Amino acid sequence: MSSTKITASTSRRALKTVDETYEATETQLSKSLSDMRLFDDPLDHSEEDVETQFGKVHCTLRGTPKSNRPVILTYHDIGLNHKTCFNAMINHEDMNEISRHFAVLHVDAPGQHEGASTLPTGYTYPSMDQLSETLPLILKHYGIRSAIGLAIGAGAYIMAKFALNHPDLVEGLVLINISAHSDSWVDWAAHKVSGLTHTLPDTIITHIFSKEEIQTNHDLIATYRHHIQNGVNQHNLQQFVKSYNSRRALDVERPVQGSSINVRTLKCSSLLVVGDSSPAVEAVVDCNSKLNPTKTTLLKMADCGGLPMIDQPAKLIEAFKYFIQGLGYMASASMTRLVRSRTSSGTSISSMDGNRSRSHSNRSQTNVEQRGRSHTDVSMESASSPTDTVMPAPNRTEVSC
Repeated sequence: MSSTKITASTSRRALKTVDETYEATETQLSKSLSDMRLFDDPLDHSEEDVETQFGKVHCTLRGTPKSNRPVILTYHDIGLNHKTCFNAMINHEDMNEISRHFAVLHVDAPGQHEGASTLPTGYTYPSMDQLSETLPLILKHYGIRSAIGLAIGAGAYIMAKFALNHPDLVEGLVLINISAHSDSWVDWAAHKVSGLTHTLPDTIITHIFSKEEIQTNHDLIATYRHHIQNGVNQHNLQQFVKSYNSRRALDVERPVQGSSINVRTLKCSSLLVVGDSSPAVEAVVDCNSKLNPTKTTLLKMADCGGLPMIDQPAKLIEAFKYFIQGLGYMASASMTRLVRSRTSSGTSISSMDGNRSRSHSNRSQTNVEQRGRSHTDVSMESASSPTDTVMPAPNRTEVSC
C-alpha cells in the first residue's frame, strides 16, 4: 500500500509530544469526559456474557428488539470496545430518532470489554472467522431474526465475514475503515512511522489515527491512549491483535455486469465509511473496488480522521439515517445535512436497496428511490444549499461529505 512517508525524527517528535502532553492533560480530560459521559452506557441497558462455541462473549443490549425489524449490531476495532468505539455516536442527540425505532446490540470481542478478567491459561483465542461465527449464536440467544451491522476496523472485517456466511441474517452493513487484505497491519503501521513504535498502545494509535491527528490533536490521542492502556486488559488485547494480524484476505470478488458467473460477494446493501485523513483510506477504497457496485457505496468524510463516530458524529448519523431508509425503514425521518445528488438518469442514491421482498412505504416526502445504476456521488452539506450537485466519478460508487 502506497502512502506518504514521514521521517524518523518527525515520528519521534510526534510521539514524544504525545508523551509530554499525556500526563498534563489526563486529569482535565478525565473530568471533561466524565461530565459529558461520552463513553457511558445509558441506564436502560443490559449486559450479559453469551456462551458460544468459542467461549463467552460480552454483549450489551440497549432498547427492546422489535419482531418486525432488525437490531443495529455493532463490533469494535482492536484496542477499543463498544464504549470507546460507539457510545459517543449512539449517545448523540441526533441518534434519538434511530434509537426510537431500533434496539442496539453491542458485541465486545472476548476479553476486550471494560473490566474483563485475564483470559485463562490454555484459552485459544478465536480467529477472525471464528469470531464471525459467534454472531449467529448471539442473535439466536436474544431471539433476533436479522441485523444491520455497524462496525469498524477489525470489527468491520468480522461483520463482513458474518454477512458473507449468513446473508439471511444481515439486512445491511455500515463498515468503517474496513480492510479486505490479509496483510499484517503491524508491518504496515511500522512502515508508516519508520519502525518507531515499540509498545502495543502506540502501535494501535498509528493503526487508528493518521499522522496528522497524532501530531496535532493531542487531547484526542491522549484520551484514546489512556483508554487503550487502562480500559482494556493488555494480555487479552494482545490475543485479539494477534488474531486480527493473522486474518485471511476477505474472500470477495466484484461481479462483472452481464456475466452469468456467480462470484462470492456481499448480498446486502453496504456503506463503506472512511475519513479523508484516515490511515485506512487506501484499504477502504481497495475494498470498495472488490464489492458489487450496485449494492455498495463509499462514503469519504471530509475533515475527518480515523474515528468518524468521534470526529463527525452528526454527519455519520445523517448518512446512517439515509442508509436505513434505503432498507425500507424510517420513511419519515428528518434530514438536514445530507443532500442527495442526481445523475442524468434521474434516479437517487439514497436507497441502496438489497433484494428484500418487504413492501416499501411511500417515500415522496423523503425522496428515497430505488437505485438503478452502478455509481453515484452525493454530498453531505447544510440544508441551505439543496441544489448543489456532485457529478459521479467513473466506475465507482462514492459519497463525499
